[in-house]
Amino acid sequence: DGYSQLSAYERKRLKNITENAKFFAALKLHEVSARLHQIAAKGQSHVTKRARPKKAEDETVRRRSMRLQRVEPSEVPVLETLAQPAAESYPQVPAGPLPMVPEDQGGNSELTEDLLTTWMRISEVKANGTEKCLCDVKRYQDMLTSMVLSEENVRKVVKYRVCSMAIHPSESILFVAAGDKSGQIGLWNVNCKSEEGAHVFVPHSDPVSCMHFSPFNPAHLLSLSNATLRCGDVTRAVFDEICRSEESLSSFDFLEDNASTAIVGHWGGNVAIVDRRTPGTSSELSADIGFKRTRTVHVHPVNKQYFMAAGSVDVCIYDVRHLKSRGNKPVSSLKGHTKSVASAYFSPVTGSRVVTVCADDKLSKRNISLFLCPCLFLRRHNNNTGRWLTRFQAIWDPKREDCFVVGSMARPRQIEVFQDTGKLLHSFSNLDCLGSVCSINVVHPSKNILVGGNSSGRLHVF
Repeated sequence: DGYSQLSAYERKRLKNITENAKFFAALKLHEVSARLHQIAAKGQSHVTKRARPKKAEDETVRRRSMRLQRVEPSEVPVLETLAQPAAESYPQVPAGPLPMVPEDQGGNSELTEDLLTTWMRISEVKANGTEKCLCDVKRYQDMLTSMVLSEENVRKVVKYRVCSMAIHPSESILFVAAGDKSGQIGLWNVNCKSEEGAHVFVPHSDPVSCMHFSPFNPAHLLSLSNATLRCGDVTRAVFDEICRSEESLSSFDFLEDNASTAIVGHWGGNVAIVDRRTPGTSSELSADIGFKRTRTVHVHPVNKQYFMAAGSVDVCIYDVRHLKSRGNKPVSSLKGHTKSVASAYFSPVTGSRVVTVCADDKLSKRNISLFLCPCLFLRRHNNNTGRWLTRFQAIWDPKREDCFVVGSMARPRQIEVFQDTGKLLHSFSNLDCLGSVCSINVVHPSKNILVGGNSSGRLHVF
């Protein structure tokens, strides 16, 4: 052996190396390698070589700016700019009346007719009027606690971010409308548990920033986008055009109980008076109220000659009887906020209170008896919704004078109810069914029902 001095492991290793060498020798790999080289060389002989491009000059030209060359920009050819990502655009809706046909259907179907028939039927029943809750706060809290959210009461009603909602006053059928940022309006019969309970219509080309069922005739759903104010009339199955403006529209409210006239706010700061009874789609009056931006307008529930505008740093109350094209002075101003106000609304019974939401992360409630407007409370509240969420709006419970609802950035996700003293009464939440921020909320005028809309087009019904 000659390797007796090696250990057993080393002898075993040498044996393996010897056996492996014999095995590879038997495979004759060197002959295979030579054959492959021969084939490769033969294939390359038939390949024609590409001519090398002519070599550029070795000497590079040093770049100098136009400033150093003392050349005017106009004398230099403008280079083509890089392609920019296209802005998000949605299908343009033509002017004039539009048929009430769902987006995903070319004509009226039985399912759509069922939805519209339900809307028409519940609109024929006269509501008993808003019942005011006169119970004490403890009983009201118990009532809020009894309101729950179930999986069957969560539905994606529109495709994009919810910007506005309206709830039908019917006490027999829960019927909700939601408008999104693309101009879609989704109608949802919550009592219909099947998928056919909701349909989407497209009467606008821009975000639907404000919607109301007519208090005089709930068969009419009025909706407002940047360019138009429309009335969806279910009795005729058409979206009529009430007002069209070159200036972007932001919000509206009815000036009379019969909903024939409305005050309309413009993103540019002006307000306009619109009369539905006059022919044409132009406003009756456009008034400069001194605002750079008007986000919401709201009419006093008792003294309807007064309306409130919000959007600049301050919130102001005006008398519609004294409006003129220029030089309008407010009846009263509500000071205190330091950034843009997202919303301001009168309390629903007497109108003696105002709740505002501001980008300075504050909620405020004020007593405006005789328009003396002292601030009763100013509460810290996280209103930093960012770019992708609709801004919060605090809305009063229409059944009470002293409680309002607002979205929340808190986790777990929730919708908050405050008393006018600033006390948090209740937080609506559900770990299984509510996992997003509900910026827009609406409360039923006579029943214990709350609907919250999020930024993916989903509605949650408590």
